[in-house]
Amino acid sequence: MIVSDISTLNFDANGLIPAIVQDETTKQVIMFAWMNHQSLLLTIETGQSVFYSRSRQEIWHKGSTSGNTQTVKSISVDCDSDALLIQVDANGPACHTGLVSCFDTAEIMVG
Repeated sequence: MIVSDISTLNFDANGLIPAIVQDETTKQVIMFAWMNHQSLLLTIETGQSVFYSRSRQEIWHKGSTSGNTQTVKSISVDCDSDALLIQVDANGPACHTGLVSCFDTAEIMVG
C-alpha cells in the first residue's frame, strides 16, 4: 500500500525518515537510505525510488547515473510511523559497488 497521507509520519528532527529497501520478489534487503518529505512525495508521484543524501544534502533519484532504478511496488510504515519499508522491482544492483545488495558484505559474528 502506498502511503497517501504522509502527515502522519514521524520524521526526525532533521526532517528525515529511514527507508529500508527490499526486493519485492526475493524479499532480500538490498539497501538502506533516508527520505525527507520531498523525496517521499517524489517517490509516490513517480513510482521510482527517490531518496535524500545526507552527505550531499540533496535529493537523488536512485539510478539516475547508474541506470539501476527501482520501481516501487509498496511502501509500508512501521508501528511507530518513524520508519519505512519500501518493496521494489530493482533494475540492476542496488549497491554502488555493483553488488545486488548493500548488505552483501562480511557479516558480524554473534555469540
